Amino acid sequence: MPLNPFFLSGSKGEQGLIQDLINEQIKMYGVDVHYIPRKFLTKNTVIREVIESQYDSAFPIEAYISNSSGFGGQGTLLSKFGIAEVDDLTLVISREVFELYMTPLMKNLDDIELATRPKEGDLIFFPLGDRLFEIKYVEHEQPFYQLKKNYVYELRCEPFRYGNEVIDTSIDSIDRAVEDEGVITSLRFVGAGRTATALAILGRQYVNEVFLNNDGYGYVSPPNVTFSSPTASGGFTARGFALTTSTGSVSSVYDIVLISAGAGYSTPPTITISGGGGTGAAATASVVGSGVTGIIGFQMIDRGEGYINDENVTVTVTDPNDIHLAPGAGVTAVGIASVKDGKVVSINIVNSGIGYTGVGIPTDIGVTISSPRYAGFGTFMFNEIVTGQTSGVEARVKSWDSPNRILKVSNVSSNVQNVLFYPGEIVVGSSSSAYYKLEEYNSEDIGDPYAENEEIEIAADAILDFSESNPFGNY
Repeated sequence: MPLNPFFLSGSKGEQGLIQDLINEQIKMYGVDVHYIPRKFLTKNTVIREVIESQYDSAFPIEAYISNSSGFGGQGTLLSKFGIAEVDDLTLVISREVFELYMTPLMKNLDDIELATRPKEGDLIFFPLGDRLFEIKYVEHEQPFYQLKKNYVYELRCEPFRYGNEVIDTSIDSIDRAVEDEGVITSLRFVGAGRTATALAILGRQYVNEVFLNNDGYGYVSPPNVTFSSPTASGGFTARGFALTTSTGSVSSVYDIVLISAGAGYSTPPTITISGGGGTGAAATASVVGSGVTGIIGFQMIDRGEGYINDENVTVTVTDPNDIHLAPGAGVTAVGIASVKDGKVVSINIVNSGIGYTGVGIPTDIGVTISSPRYAGFGTFMFNEIVTGQTSGVEARVKSWDSPNRILKVSNVSSNVQNVLFYPGEIVVGSSSSAYYKLEEYNSEDIGDPYAENEEIEIAADAILDFSESNPFGNY
């Protein structure tokens, strides 16, 4: 039997009345949120997997909180994977408001696949707590066809798990909600820089130069280098260290550098090379005897600032022929700088020189250290793209600590050699045009603050370390 035609049961007027009442109730008892549609930038064409997505538009809309007594879900949960926040949020929005207000704004945006209704994967910025939620399911049939029509969308949301998506809505409170989430690489740049300074120390009966007679083989670490004691009383033993190089799996010694040339040697000392896992390296030394003075060491005055660890820092010493002897009678000393953490930590000796006059620290022998080849200007902007000029690697700015010159970036791409940034290269911002020379970078997964797996493991290992043979005792 057909329905009774004298009872309309769903006229346009009745449906419009219910929709108006729902809209009014949401405006009275709801909360203003921002709806952030998802843009699909890259997809896997086989299984339609979204590889890269972006959120760069946010639209305010009123929503009613269904679970007004608090978040749903399991709350903060401790599991074998760490601490995770699994709060749920259910919001109700007006179908009419979405279709009349949101759809016209979104339908002309690029890379938006569905603008006529809310869709899973879009985000909701919830102002109570400044948190981002991801829409996991859109229920469009509850309440179920009252007067033959549906009037609301029920959005079932979970906390957004950041996975290096691009979030740039130009609304600071939204963009900063994920500032410290995701895989972040910390870049430390060279600053203004300051040239290091040092003084030369003169002495007699010193080691002038070390000659490597055999480079040896099989070294897994630099071997120890020891010199025999001087023959003269009041002298002191020379000190030095070995530099190694690797060719494939074979390592050998390629040079021995002096830390101090010693004093009191009337005959060449015996050099012993030991340790490092290898064998065969051998060296001899030449000495300069009594009556002739050379540089037996360097004293740092100012270690400077802004040097790159692999930078070629040159050390120039005054030619003794220019200040004391007839031209051609002396030999200029040669030094080599050791750089660590942006500073010249020491100057070592390659050749002690011959023909300098005096003992101790003279005032007429100049030691000049090259200035740091730094570069730095401007202020990086949040979310802009920065590019390494040598590596070609790109990344997106998360935060810029100007006083300490530390830039945190995410969405780091690798180049064709599958490497990240090169220390020493210039990094340039695409929007700010800021540029700085990279000193070092540190790749670390900061991730979700509620999933501190690594921190939990470190703390647990301090109590029970199962890498030990017996974590429960001493034996």
